[in-house]
Amino acid sequence: MKIKNLPLDQNINGWAALRGDTTRHPALHSKVTADWLVIGAGFAGLAFARRIAELRPHEHVVVLEALDVADNASARNSGFVIDLPHTVGSTSAELEHANAYRRLLQYGLHHLKETVDKHDIACDWLNSGKYHCAVSEQFDGEIAHYQKELTTLGESFEYLDNAALKQRLGTSFYRSAVYTPNCILVNPAALISGLVATLPENVTVYAHSPALQIDTQGTIRAETPHGEVRARKLMLAINGAARGLPLFKGNVFAMSTFATLTEPLTPEQRRLIGNISAWGSTPVNALAGATLRYTSDHRFLIREHVNFAPGLVTSAVETGRHARRHQQLFARIYPQLQDVNMAYTWSGLISITRNGAPVWGNLSENVYSSAGCNGSGSSKQSAFGRLLAEHALGEDNPLLADMAAVGRANFLPPRPFLDVGVKSFMARERWRSRSEM
Repeated sequence: MKIKNLPLDQNINGWAALRGDTTRHPALHSKVTADWLVIGAGFAGLAFARRIAELRPHEHVVVLEALDVADNASARNSGFVIDLPHTVGSTSAELEHANAYRRLLQYGLHHLKETVDKHDIACDWLNSGKYHCAVSEQFDGEIAHYQKELTTLGESFEYLDNAALKQRLGTSFYRSAVYTPNCILVNPAALISGLVATLPENVTVYAHSPALQIDTQGTIRAETPHGEVRARKLMLAINGAARGLPLFKGNVFAMSTFATLTEPLTPEQRRLIGNISAWGSTPVNALAGATLRYTSDHRFLIREHVNFAPGLVTSAVETGRHARRHQQLFARIYPQLQDVNMAYTWSGLISITRNGAPVWGNLSENVYSSAGCNGSGSSKQSAFGRLLAEHALGEDNPLLADMAAVGRANFLPPRPFLDVGVKSFMARERWRSRSEM
């Protein structure tokens, strides 16, 4: 099967830029053989490769990454490592599903932290929790419902009104929020780079080596621009790029998201928002609201807007338009900080499935996949990748039952019907949540 589209972002990933000079992994320039081939060095692919290498230390794992490892989709996210599902539901079946999902998220978070601590990965790992925020009274009901869901799950939380949020976040923009204490904030580019650098010795990573052609009949064979990999087994961790490949049956598609990092605030600018600590917030409607962070080095991150991206390409013109939107939004949230300069604006791809369930497990004999992050992939895909490795090796893990409980991605219509449906849904959600902006 031929890869039809590869990611192209005409912008600079701010998280990677903050790190300065980093280790560059070589491209593949030869023919190599391996026991396992993993395509994609994001959270799922790296978790899978690490676990295979741990359980089979005498087998060779090759990982191909189309971009630099600090510049792929996983390295471009907002840096939230979440511990809780965003919704629970009201029926016993929905509660069971939410509990399974929670266990998986916390499993992924636990193993990420274990790796970060063991190898002393410098990624600004910060246990600061998360604020789930609403701007207008229109969403008071959703804030109340979220509190009820957290109570049902037995999770601790704190409700905050406008005055309390102003003290914590330095702005009176938000009407209310629910704070949960165990979400982790990171520099995702530094985390991905650290995960690659600390892989077991029997894993080899090749960057700037996109797979252009993959044969899965008999011996796995993948062609790159300057090399070739032959392997016994294959794991596809290509998320949004999966649509169009026959094995995925059209049940996943790609969206591009946009984020901006400001310059660090000066001492005088910091005085205007008060003595606040680093924090992260998510909106009641992820499609229409804005995700914000205040970092330990006194920058703001603004992530807002998603676009349907069937071709996986984001142009500099498109990114520039969103940079202007982010600047205008920031001015509304922090009118006292009109002189704060924007430093970087970039895009990143997420993969979406119709019912929120992943494309996980065997696609065919000797071919496995974990795709469909649905916009919250750090902890989720770390868990999914690790468990997929154990599934592939026939290992027993009680959480494999939870993987079955979260379900499988269902059918999506072909294009152009998909395009019409996605764009219509997004327009409706943005209109419904216009008060949040």
